[in-house]
Amino acid sequence: MKLHTFALACALIAPAAWAAEPTAESLVSSRCATCHGAEGHATSPIFPSLAGQNREYLVKQMQDFKSKKRVSETMAPQVADLSDEAIAALADFFAARKARTHRVSDADLVPVGRYIYTKGNSWSGVPACTTCHGENAAGSTNLPRLAGQNSRYLLAQLKDFNQRIRNNDNEAMHLVASRLTELEAKAVADYLSQLP
Repeated sequence: MKLHTFALACALIAPAAWAAEPTAESLVSSRCATCHGAEGHATSPIFPSLAGQNREYLVKQMQDFKSKKRVSETMAPQVADLSDEAIAALADFFAARKARTHRVSDADLVPVGRYIYTKGNSWSGVPACTTCHGENAAGSTNLPRLAGQNSRYLLAQLKDFNQRIRNNDNEAMHLVASRLTELEAKAVADYLSQLP
C-alpha cells in the first residue's frame, strides 16, 4: 500500500516538476525579446543580434555571464537562474533563426572594411579577420558570427576589447582592437553589418 501511495505521489508531482522548466520561447518572450527581439534581431543597435549566431558560442557567452567571467549588469541577472538545459535551449532557438543584414550610412567605407577584414593591415600588424572568423564572417563553434551584426554593437565590442573590459574571449582580439584605427574599426564594422 505504501509503495502504491508513493508511486501515486510521484506521478502527481512529476508533471509539475517538468512544467517548471521554462521553454525557450517563454524565456525569449519574458527575458530576451526586449533587447534582442522575439526572433533574435536586436531592438537597438547597442544590443547584439542573436539570430543565426553559433550555438556553442551562445552557450559559452551565457555561461560566462552567469559565472561573471563576462561582466554585464544587464545580462548577469537574466541568466543567473538558468539551468544548463535552458541555456542550451535558448542557444538552439537563436541559432536556428535567420540573421538580417543592415544598411550602412557610408557606402564608401565598405570596400575599406572588406580590405581590412580579408587582408588585414600589414603596416600596423592587424591580421586578416578571415583567419579566425572565416571568409563569410560566419565564425565557428568557438568564435562568433559577425555577418549581419549591428555596426554600432561591433564598434562597442572592439572598444571593450581594446580597453580590456571584455576579456572572456580570445586574447588575440585585444591586440587586434588596439591596432585598428577608428576609421578602420568603423569600416570593418560597417562591412560586417551589411553581409548576409
